[in-house]
Amino acid sequence: MSETKAPSAEQLRDWDRQYHWHPFTQMQEYEPLVIQSAEGCRLIDVDGREFIDGVSSLWCNVHGHRHPKLNAAIREQLDKVAHVTSLGLSNPVVIELAKRLVEITPDGLDYAFFSDSGASAVEVAVKMALQYWQQCENPKPKKKRYISFGQAYHGDTIGMVSLGGVPRFHEIYGPLLFEPIRLPSPATYPLPEGVTKEQLTQHYLGQLEKVLEEHHEEIAALIIEPLVQGAAGMVMQPDGYLSGVRELTKRYDVLMIADEVAVGMGRTGRMFACENEDVHPDLMCIAKGLTGGYLPVSATMASCEIYDAFLGSHGESRTFFHGHTYAGNPLGCAVALASLDLFEEEKTLENLQPKISRLSEHLEQIAGHPHVGDIRQRGFMVGIELVASKSGEDAGGHTPYPWELGIGNQVCRKILEHGVWLRPLGNVIVIMPPLAISMEELDCICKAARDAIHEVTSEIEDSARVDA
Repeated sequence: MSETKAPSAEQLRDWDRQYHWHPFTQMQEYEPLVIQSAEGCRLIDVDGREFIDGVSSLWCNVHGHRHPKLNAAIREQLDKVAHVTSLGLSNPVVIELAKRLVEITPDGLDYAFFSDSGASAVEVAVKMALQYWQQCENPKPKKKRYISFGQAYHGDTIGMVSLGGVPRFHEIYGPLLFEPIRLPSPATYPLPEGVTKEQLTQHYLGQLEKVLEEHHEEIAALIIEPLVQGAAGMVMQPDGYLSGVRELTKRYDVLMIADEVAVGMGRTGRMFACENEDVHPDLMCIAKGLTGGYLPVSATMASCEIYDAFLGSHGESRTFFHGHTYAGNPLGCAVALASLDLFEEEKTLENLQPKISRLSEHLEQIAGHPHVGDIRQRGFMVGIELVASKSGEDAGGHTPYPWELGIGNQVCRKILEHGVWLRPLGNVIVIMPPLAISMEELDCICKAARDAIHEVTSEIEDSARVDA
């Protein structure tokens, strides 16, 4: 029997165009970049070219690719069982992971419910909140609405698009969605008209309290991305806002759902973003970096009070009627446990602090560029917003690049030529590397971003002068 010949690099690229429909990708303009292997914080394509993974393979890789301990954890679990359902069954590594998560998450989160994506984890929390109010010790059946925020992103399911605040999604999928009470994004850039930086926290908390005063009897929960709205373009919240939200939701008897899918697992410099302001939510959603970027596992952490509301006899129908086939997958849970071990063994968060400082130094240099309108950083989460022109010191006065120009995509294509892989959010260049990245690789990412911004914006200016 003759051996099957492996497809060539060009054949793979052709098939990628012909058969593979990519998410969030305009396929008419797509240029295949086929990654065949990876090592540490570097991706290697089918032509042997190496690229530094500057966005952690969509914000999920933590310890680098092909880490020996993570690989070994999966191989060891494979010798036992690859998958068992969590519907009426359990498995040692699933049990151990649930225990570990209860131990490391903020106090009061006493139970872990597993799913297989960030959107699923948040969907679980939203459904738990609704059902809780229907069958808790003192039921409040009117509580069926939610508070969310402009520009928020909680995933791509219909429920999560409903709660999200991405206008483009709502324009397209509007007929399928339900309406939350949506507050303006609690952003630090641009400043709301007539509001100073010093007034921001109280300004946004005042908006929230007004809504809670009027609608708290019908609100089941508030959902928030703690500290940073990631997919909105790394939009930062003012200091003290998160803790203020927790205080108000408690006062008005509204559950708080913390969506830590993007900001959790060390991204802000602490294991969970809520820790930065000592916040203890009623429900917390974890995904992305939970398995170190290896396998799709997510968790919804719930308080004992919420859990107890679902207990009863079979005939009472108090069960949480939700579950996914691959929820609590043993392979994923095994590698998640190994990843948590690595956080301790390799002192990941401790070693991250000097890298955060080095990143800040680079960003200070980039901030002076005439087409950089704003730089937003929280720990290892960075957004560099590109603008057509700056107008004085007023952030709201900057002139943005037209969406159609795709300036972010142009810059990231140029960055690729410098050996770095980044993926933009509109006009915002995102830098979010694996926590394990070396100082030298971090320097390369920032230099590539700085040089590419200069090269692309200069080309645009030169072209505009010629057209004029």
